[in-house]
Amino acid sequence: MRTYDFTPLYRSAVGFDRLANLLESAARTSQDTGYPPYNIETTGENAYRIEIAVAGFTPDELNIEVKENLLTVTGRKTANDDATQKTYLHRGLAERDFERRFQLADYVVVTEANLVNGLLSIALKRELPEALKPRRIEIGAGTPLIEGKVKADKKAA
Repeated sequence: MRTYDFTPLYRSAVGFDRLANLLESAARTSQDTGYPPYNIETTGENAYRIEIAVAGFTPDELNIEVKENLLTVTGRKTANDDATQKTYLHRGLAERDFERRFQLADYVVVTEANLVNGLLSIALKRELPEALKPRRIEIGAGTPLIEGKVKADKKAA
């Protein structure tokens, strides 16, 4: 088990506290049990998909929430009366409650979520505001000023 001390970063850098918190959070979550397994893939230049294996869960038992750039997916199994009547010889499907968190970058939004064949698929897209998008500035040719005309304008002023 490794732990990292980010105290020197706090002493020598201003405004990087969010980065240090992200690193600490990543270090904590890397020690999780790994349940449920998931994939993160890129589906385009600014599009992503998270797929989580949630076999045995219904859409009513799953919750997806985004708050302050933190995507939280939780699964809570409801009490099932049939489970008390069943006798298992082997129980390989976990079907236990879980909570999985994903830190989202700025301007990344969840566009849709689908549950198909035991895979919860969450589509994400980076939507930059117009003010942050690069824009092309046209360069005008301008009209050349005639020296005599400029002097005439100055006299009028």
